[in-house]
Amino acid sequence: MYLKSITLSGFKSFAKASELLFSSRVTSIVGPNGSGKSNVAEAFRFVLGEQSIKSLRGKKGEDLIFNGGGGEARANRASVKVVFDNSQKTFGIDFPEVSVERVVHRDGVNEYLINGSVVRLKDVLELLANAHIGASGHHIISQGEADKILNASAKDRKGMIEDALGLKVYQYKRVESERKLKKTFENIAQVESLRREIAPHLKFLAKQVEKVEKAESQKQELITLSKEYFKREDMFISFSRAALKGERTPIEAELEKLSTELAEAKEVLAKSGEAEKKNFVILELESEIAGARTHKDALVRELGKVEGLLGAEERIIEKEKQLATSEEHKTIRLREVEELFEELSLMNAVEAIITRVRTFIKERRHTADSSVILDAEKRIKELEADKQKVESSIKTAQDKEKQLLEKYESLKKEIETQKDSSRDAERAVFRIMSEENELISKLSMLKVREEKLALEEAEYKRELEEVSRLVGAEALHFKSLDINEHDALAEARSMQEERKRAIEKLKIRLEDAGVSGGEEVMKEYRETSERDQFLGRELADLEKSAESLKELIKELEIRLATEFETGINKINNEFGKLFSEVFQGGDAHLSLVKEKKKKAEAMLEGDEDVEDEGDSDEVVQEGLDISVNLPRKKIRSLMMLSGGERALTSIALLFAISAVNPPPFIILDETDAALDEANSKRYGDMVELLSKHSQLILITHNRETMSRAGVIYGVTMGSTGISKLLSIAFEEAVAVAK
Repeated sequence: MYLKSITLSGFKSFAKASELLFSSRVTSIVGPNGSGKSNVAEAFRFVLGEQSIKSLRGKKGEDLIFNGGGGEARANRASVKVVFDNSQKTFGIDFPEVSVERVVHRDGVNEYLINGSVVRLKDVLELLANAHIGASGHHIISQGEADKILNASAKDRKGMIEDALGLKVYQYKRVESERKLKKTFENIAQVESLRREIAPHLKFLAKQVEKVEKAESQKQELITLSKEYFKREDMFISFSRAALKGERTPIEAELEKLSTELAEAKEVLAKSGEAEKKNFVILELESEIAGARTHKDALVRELGKVEGLLGAEERIIEKEKQLATSEEHKTIRLREVEELFEELSLMNAVEAIITRVRTFIKERRHTADSSVILDAEKRIKELEADKQKVESSIKTAQDKEKQLLEKYESLKKEIETQKDSSRDAERAVFRIMSEENELISKLSMLKVREEKLALEEAEYKRELEEVSRLVGAEALHFKSLDINEHDALAEARSMQEERKRAIEKLKIRLEDAGVSGGEEVMKEYRETSERDQFLGRELADLEKSAESLKELIKELEIRLATEFETGINKINNEFGKLFSEVFQGGDAHLSLVKEKKKKAEAMLEGDEDVEDEGDSDEVVQEGLDISVNLPRKKIRSLMMLSGGERALTSIALLFAISAVNPPPFIILDETDAALDEANSKRYGDMVELLSKHSQLILITHNRETMSRAGVIYGVTMGSTGISKLLSIAFEEAVAVAK
């Protein structure tokens, strides 16, 4: 036996603690009307978690508490405790006994306790569900509810049978799974929405990343190329500087030697007589010639400098033209656009407009209109004018040198006719001066080359600064680059010029790209991409979960259908037997039927599934119909049964259900009230049969029913309005009598 006892304290008419022990398979509770018998059945509903106060014959929780009477003060709380035997571990917890208690206070607050520990209602319901016990159902049948299963609609009757067969747990799981599936679809929609939201931004970031990666690739290419260029240029400048120094040193030494020899030769000439004067004139001519040559050399150097500046300005113009002809950064004056707009506004033909726009673009595609270019061209004109002036001055200096040389040659011939002693000295002076002039000319050429090298070095440093500013300090680390010096110096300078032009193109592309904040873009792209991948994984998990839930729902539906079909067959078997025994023949069975209803009508009846039935105005509902065939009567409808026949039919069905899926205990509250003496005996026989499967608690006035009980509890109520209990244990009395 599962049910051991129930204790009522302050519950309705039970002012004081009253305990009912259930030591027999059949326990009967008897007493006059109004004594509080049915309060015991309601106490069971109450302690097992019933939430409808109306079904407990009250309007609010306070109505369940003893309200005073007969000198007893009203109670502040009502409690009901039921004790179950758990030796078979029916309830799934490791205790030999399980007590469930519910307390209600006057402020409406409810407390639930399991073995004295406060728990939630949910915990109580889950614990009782393990033993197939609930606050309502086929195992608690109150007065007037026996006929309920006959009066119910086919759909509701099917629900009652499913509940009695213990299929509610599968239905709850199915409903919960469907709720989770619906929530999963909502989450899938949300995740897909989030992915759609970030997709454009991710696409934009991908393009930005592509630009950054392209710019980074160009940057690395520029670094690699510039390192080689700077290394080779550095080697060239160092070698050229050393070579020029090597050429200058012997020339300067030779000039110093010739200067000493010239001084000695002039000293010899000074000792000669008349030749000395001529020598003086010659010396003056030599000085003038040297001055003229020095002036000419200075003009030649000036010309080289002007030509170098002209080259620099031409390179500036070339660079600005490259920038100006860049298609992505082409600048057009606003006035020109306004003039084009005014001109187009006067045209009507689309072809003419297209032709004019195409011409406008073509005219400006390869034009360069830059103030920098204009300034450079202005400076070029000035430098070209300076160049012409310097060239004119060089020609004048050359003419003067030629005249002096001619005069010098003439005077030299006169000196040759003089004494032999001065002739050698004059020859020496001439030779020395000639050699000096040659060496000075070489020095002038060296100086021009040194100035050109200085310009190239300045250009090299400027290029180095521009590249380092554009790509960073990494471009400056070219010293460690391994390049064969012999091959580098043997290479034609045109190769370096090609590298320089390639560097200029890469610089222009990087400047045109204008990609800034590359690290932030890459970081944001990585974060956004990771979020999109995370959402993708979430979406895959949700879709997988949805598939799992669909499979679970399908399995539950199959199991529900299988269990229901099996249960109906068993119930029909028991129902037919009990019906035949009660009515001494005849037949009764349940059959599955389908009926069409308007969707609105079904929704009013509380069917929540009709919303998912499509757009049709009608829905098909499954239900259970009861067919009866009484002996010696032609009855085809339940409506044609008498009150007693309906009572016996409903009781037979309820007992059949209980026999198929027996609950631990069954409470029958005056279900035999409408039976006559003969039918009461049949009812008693069914009670004895049912007691083999479940404990029975019978609230009755029927003597026949009382005779089947092992223990009888009598409920009395005096003028105080308080219910009291008396008990008789027949089984113990018989044992004592024997």
